[in-house]
Amino acid sequence: MEEEDVELETETAGVRAPESPGGTPPSKIERGTLPGASGGGGGRREKAPSHGGGGFFSRTAQFLRDTRAEMRRVSWPTLNEVKNTTIITLIAVVFFSLYLFGVDRVWTFLIENLRKLLGG
Repeated sequence: MEEEDVELETETAGVRAPESPGGTPPSKIERGTLPGASGGGGGRREKAPSHGGGGFFSRTAQFLRDTRAEMRRVSWPTLNEVKNTTIITLIAVVFFSLYLFGVDRVWTFLIENLRKLLGG
């Protein structure tokens, strides 16, 4: 490293970093509060208060309710999409099985002939 490089680093050490490309950074939000005055549905939802941990049946019922709610949010493929991806998968499986069969047969042929040449 040359002395000029060291001097350059010490000269720029006190310079502030440039602001973010989008302008000023967003203000900090206190933990546990919702962003904005209206609450607007952003951020995380608060957990429902638990009542002493609940029993097995109440936890199972909550799990089933959560599962049902999550399944409603799933983006299900159409019948046509399922058919197309199934056909593509089957074609890929047939192609790779034939390819691996061919590679296996070539290696078997080479190894058997090498064994015969070496007198094994």
